[in-house]
Amino acid sequence: MITFSNLSLTRGSRVLFDGAAASIYPNEKIGVIGRNGCGKSTLFAAINGEITPEEGQISIPKGYVIASVSQKTPALDIPAIDYVIEGDKNLSALLKKKEEIYASGDGVMIAKIEDELGIAGAWTIRPRAEELLHGLGFAQDEIQKAVKDFSGGWRMRLNLAQALICRSDLLLLDEPTNHLDLDTVIFLENYLRSCRSTILCISHDRDFLDHFCDHILHFESGKLVLYTGNYSDFERLRAERIKNERATRRREEAALAHMQSFVDRFRYKASKARQAQSLIKAMDKLKLTAVTQEESPYNISFPDPERTVDVLATITGLNAGYEAAKPVLENVNLMLLAGDRVGLLGRNGQGKSTFIKTLCSVIPPLSGTVTIGKGVKIGYFAQHEMESLRPELTALDHLRLIDKNARERDLRSFLGSFSFSGDKAVTPVGTMSGGEQARLCLALIAYQRPNLLLLDEPTNHLDLDMRESLSMALATYPGALIVVSHDRHLLESTVDRLWLCDSGSVKEFDGDLNDYQNYLLKENREFSEKISGKNKATLSNAAKVEKQKLRQDEHGGREARKAQAAFRQSLKPLKSAITRLEKELDEKRALLSELDARLSDSSSYGSDSSKLQELLKQRAATASECEALENDWLEKSEELEERSRSFEG
Repeated sequence: MITFSNLSLTRGSRVLFDGAAASIYPNEKIGVIGRNGCGKSTLFAAINGEITPEEGQISIPKGYVIASVSQKTPALDIPAIDYVIEGDKNLSALLKKKEEIYASGDGVMIAKIEDELGIAGAWTIRPRAEELLHGLGFAQDEIQKAVKDFSGGWRMRLNLAQALICRSDLLLLDEPTNHLDLDTVIFLENYLRSCRSTILCISHDRDFLDHFCDHILHFESGKLVLYTGNYSDFERLRAERIKNERATRRREEAALAHMQSFVDRFRYKASKARQAQSLIKAMDKLKLTAVTQEESPYNISFPDPERTVDVLATITGLNAGYEAAKPVLENVNLMLLAGDRVGLLGRNGQGKSTFIKTLCSVIPPLSGTVTIGKGVKIGYFAQHEMESLRPELTALDHLRLIDKNARERDLRSFLGSFSFSGDKAVTPVGTMSGGEQARLCLALIAYQRPNLLLLDEPTNHLDLDMRESLSMALATYPGALIVVSHDRHLLESTVDRLWLCDSGSVKEFDGDLNDYQNYLLKENREFSEKISGKNKATLSNAAKVEKQKLRQDEHGGREARKAQAAFRQSLKPLKSAITRLEKELDEKRALLSELDARLSDSSSYGSDSSKLQELLKQRAATASECEALENDWLEKSEELEERSRSFEG
């Protein structure tokens, strides 16, 4: 169990939280939430031992393995899959130790290290890494590419894969979905559901938290409050708590007013003076219940467009990309009409950003035509839109660049609706947080009153309150929009059509987000089965090579021969055990498929969270049992085959 006792942390002169306490039990999946700057990442730094709390302590069991996502990725020459495998620190240490033991020729130690490697998962690490990389969006031909050949965003995915593959007791994830697309977010939440580690995950994605968390740790009013359940349960429980706090506060204020009335009437009356003095002392000691604030600080909106255009864009025979010989998209034919609200889906690298850039003329078509209607004004938010801001200028300065003739009072009033009031309006952009810069970019787009919004991952860096406010603003926006986002809540509340980027084309997707999730789960299952079948033979051969080497190294002397005899004796016929394992594996795999189907059904996420939690726990337990059975089957099969070969020899 991990405990926070009377914990106090500060940043500079600002107290982040004071006297915080919480207990975290093994295998709990905890979403860590709170407004930007409240201290979530600082808490993670304290857990990792990077900073020391001002007061109190963090108690972590001795020997706990803690995994987290590195923020730095060296420009290495090693293949991506080898870099990911290095994330399993225990296995890496054993492999290094193995080299030293084999060099010594000690047969007993060789047998021991081989056993330890088997327990540590040495024979399954490569297919696990391959499946993990595929789930995180890497193509099959990319896993052998050198780490240095990937961009910064893809290197962060490699770091995430390193953290996930490590067999840790505690996994710390700080906004892992920020630079992922919807496909990889869905893979990640399914992966985390079956993970046996305790997980603390900072996230502003409510659907992501809903799908894998069983607790929510909320930073509020300088305290840490732990709620049982997922994010939807948290919202309900917190609303009930606020309601109860307000009722208690009203009762306390009524009692205080009654006491004050008595004191005012009888304070100077001799027969009642003693009672009045007692009441005064009681009133001084009385602490009114603090009511948790629930109102969002944001209230943004997109002004109505200056004009409406019936046909916003006509796309005919479009080939789009960056090289004429290698188009990313081919023969795209679509039409965008007034009021269309489109969610653009597709795996990373399938061309979503390329399509949007072509639509707003950031890059020209390779061939075909994109005809933008007369009077169309586009508001474009790119994935890296914040890089267009000038760090030395203020929010007010940036708005003046758009409208030099506007009065400062009007500009400040508009910025205030995006929570840039007072000094915030004249604060240099370079000192703003990522969330504040993203909010400013949205404000600059909204000020120009576009009738077509093209938003490419607009929620990156935004906290939950700002995401909710953006969802509401887009839901009431009367213009047309195309949204690329990994935030399903934003998509569900703002779009009514889905287009899919896949296999070099953009087409209407016949279904909703639940159908899309099922489509992805099916693809991932098919890939897993393919990888499993392909690697089983490879794993078997690798084990045989290792054990053949073991036999050769053991022919070195009397002690080595004794060790060889002892090792042979340990290899007993295991046919009945293998038959039993195969039967159990078939049963567990069938159960796992059934549980995945039930979890893919939206009806599983109803009001009864206890049933969902039980389903999630059953799925995680079944996945763990499957992995254990597979490892056991593989090990026993190897032993049986090796025993047979030794008799033949």
